[in-house]
Amino acid sequence: MRIIYFSLDYTPHDQRFLAALSASEHQVYYVRLQRGSRQTEDRPVPENIEMVQWAGGKKPFEWRDLPRLVFDFWRLIRQLKPDLIHAGPIQTCAFIAVLSGFRPILTMSWGFDLMKDVRRSKWWEFATRFTLKRSTFFTSDANITREMAVKYGMNPDKTVVFPWGVDLEHFTPKKWEISQPERGLTLFCNRSWEANYGVDVLAKAFVTVARQREDVSLMLLGGGSQGPLLRQIFASAGLLDRVTFPGHMPNRELPRFYHMADLYISPSHVDGSSVSLMEALACGLPCLVSDIPANKEWVQDGYNGWLFADGDALALAAKISAVIETRATLPQIGQNARMCAEEKANWPKNVQILLKTYQRTLEQCQKDC
Repeated sequence: MRIIYFSLDYTPHDQRFLAALSASEHQVYYVRLQRGSRQTEDRPVPENIEMVQWAGGKKPFEWRDLPRLVFDFWRLIRQLKPDLIHAGPIQTCAFIAVLSGFRPILTMSWGFDLMKDVRRSKWWEFATRFTLKRSTFFTSDANITREMAVKYGMNPDKTVVFPWGVDLEHFTPKKWEISQPERGLTLFCNRSWEANYGVDVLAKAFVTVARQREDVSLMLLGGGSQGPLLRQIFASAGLLDRVTFPGHMPNRELPRFYHMADLYISPSHVDGSSVSLMEALACGLPCLVSDIPANKEWVQDGYNGWLFADGDALALAAKISAVIETRATLPQIGQNARMCAEEKANWPKNVQILLKTYQRTLEQCQKDC
């Protein structure tokens, strides 16, 4: 099968999809809409994937470029003669693919497109409805995003949900120390420092807990526009020396940081099935996450982690304090976390669902035609 994989940028998620596709029997062409993401992947495009040069992929996407991009995408289709287009996010890549007139199209939600972007304006809502109603098939990584897709016009019978998953051989369980109850507690978060991900909520919660306890520290990977705000929160409380900022880390280094921590925290306000959450689970790290719908698909309160009221820094602080008081249970919670990842987040297994969905998309197109 000849497939165009059309994505916004080249992120770690794109790298994983393309790596899996490179090992398949399909001929895959990678088309990139823009250049300029903060989360650009540093690993090269996998072998056997042909990266296509076209009018896009050179700068951030702008709506004024839409006519030119649609026309050139149509040219690509005539040149490459694909059997199927796999495109997402919805309002950009999939929208352009639909406007080209080509079918079949497998539209893939990236989570934020349905959980946030669709509410930006009437135009974004129009692009969402227009695209979904004309998509041959739809896939996402969480039930909540599927429900949103159906709400905006996607036929529920033409959808499939599968968690993107992680490499369980790369993200392996940490070794819990016997002296765990006697040592300090390290909190860990590697969500982007942007408003969507609520790291400022975590910062405020940490200040509350750290003022009461000297045995708690925080490690924040990554970066983002909220960097000055976060440092101000810690500095104003005199706690900057108890927070470490290792910066951005390549995928190969991430397990080491999960293993250094005692508790993973994701305060995200908007999410699908978070890959970083799955990584933490795979590393046997108990997870404390906001109670948004997608997180509740993964974390059972008191079993493999805990939930707190989204956006409530005091509630998060209370949960952190409760975890500290019962930290002798962390190894067992961690074992449960790993079992959850093995059951639901096995990437090599889950990607087979995508390959089967390609075939279902072709078959659906034949029926529709």
